[in-house]
Order: sequence, then C-alpha cells, then structure tokens
Amino acid sequence: MGVTLFRRATLADAGDVAALTQAAYAPWVPVIGREPLPMTVDYRIAVQTHQIDLLHQEGALVALVELVPQADHLWLENVAVAPAHQGRGLGRVLIAHAEDVARATGTPELRLLTNAAFAANLRFYAALGFTEERRAPFRGGTTVHFHKRL
Repeated sequence: MGVTLFRRATLADAGDVAALTQAAYAPWVPVIGREPLPMTVDYRIAVQTHQIDLLHQEGALVALVELVPQADHLWLENVAVAPAHQGRGLGRVLIAHAEDVARATGTPELRLLTNAAFAANLRFYAALGFTEERRAPFRGGTTVHFHKRL
C-alpha cells in the first residue's frame, strides 16, 4: 500500500476534495438517479467548518474522511476513495482513522448514513461493526442510519 499519511484539509485543498468526492460518488448517480449529497457540497465551506482528513500515499491524494464532532458522537459526513484506489482496503483505513479521532477526544460512538440502494456500502459498514439504527425516506429513496459504539 505504500506510505500512508493523513493531513487535515485546508481551504487550498477544497478543489481536490471536491474532485475526489465527485469521482468517488459518480458511479452511484445512475443507481439513484441523482447526485449523492456529497457531490453537491461547497467544499470551500466544508473544509473550514468540518474536519476533513486527507489520506495521501506516496504523495498522492487517494482518499478522505469528513468528520463532524457532535456532543455524544462523531458524525462521518463523507467517506470517499479515489476510483483507482478502491478495493485496496482504504475504506477500512479511513474508518480506523475516524475511530482513532473519536477515541482521542473521548467520543464513544461513530454515526453515519448511506443510501439503501448502495448495497456495497451497507455490507461494508456492517462488516466493520456498524449497526443499522433506522431507515428513513429521503428524496424518493431511503437512507440507512448506522452507529458504532467504541
């Protein structure tokens, strides 16, 4: 996998964050008939208001995780891996990093949601120990809310 380095995104990274997110989520557009929400975010704002940690390998941006601390949990807003690097375990690395961030701040739980139509995501999060909490209608589809106690 090469050397793995995380770095907090800055305003200068907003374009790269947006480009990676667009590429990572593009395959889901035909599945749900619209852009998933992370594709519609203004990352010039998000990099200033959320913790977006960039995963670099051998100098290249390959993945990112967007974290939003809450009073009783750490919200995972966006977990994205560049298409050329998918299937190499980087999603697991991102989730492990989020767990490390939560533990370092004494936060007992991770939470996230994904679209019910994203079957691979449902399997991925369940395999990592996340528990489905609830489902809710959203824009003609269904969101699945997950949590993981640490």
